[in-house]
Amino acid sequence: MLFPTPVGVAESLIQMERDGRLWTGLGRSMLRLGKGYALSIVLGVPLGIWVARVPFLERAVKPVVLGLQALPSVCWLPLAILWFGLTEASILFVVVMGSLLAIAIATEDAVRRIEPLLLREAGTLGVRGLRLYAGVLLPGALPGILTGLKLGWSFAWRALMAAELIVVSGGLGQLLHYGRELLDVAQVVAVMFSIVAVGVTVDRVLFRAIETRVWRRWGLSETR
Repeated sequence: MLFPTPVGVAESLIQMERDGRLWTGLGRSMLRLGKGYALSIVLGVPLGIWVARVPFLERAVKPVVLGLQALPSVCWLPLAILWFGLTEASILFVVVMGSLLAIAIATEDAVRRIEPLLLREAGTLGVRGLRLYAGVLLPGALPGILTGLKLGWSFAWRALMAAELIVVSGGLGQLLHYGRELLDVAQVVAVMFSIVAVGVTVDRVLFRAIETRVWRRWGLSETR
């Protein structure tokens, strides 16, 4: 059957929930996503700030980052497998490369949009070094950085699913792989539905709540 019925998809979803496959796969996927996404933030935000603040990095690194951003994250998978084998490290590498560049680019753009007068006033008051970055640049660029984090999350989620389809080691991607191997179209569609549900939930519940507070705190919108 090429197109499963809604009842068949619901039954498959309920069966995976009852035997624990759905929750086990979801747990493993979210754990991997958390590790890779956190590493992307730790690396991507400083990279974006440095590119925006250091002229040499802007000339040398920014073109490379922009070029690599156009590369689909799944293209990193063959290289990851050659370097790390069919391991967790391969999956994490693909997740990081899928989101790090988007976060870095958004952060760089957000830092450049900070009001120049604010930076001049900070310099006049003697705010430099770590105080400048932590007390002026990060707060001033936070709304734009948040947009980059949201975009990076979506890229990381897609990259994770692609990696788990190839590197079969648990997760929702493995459930997709097994559904394909067993020609179980209902299971494939049920897992796809679960992947979409997770993405929408994180976007609407987590990021929307954070965005609303940040935008209101910064006085950028009265309706968010």
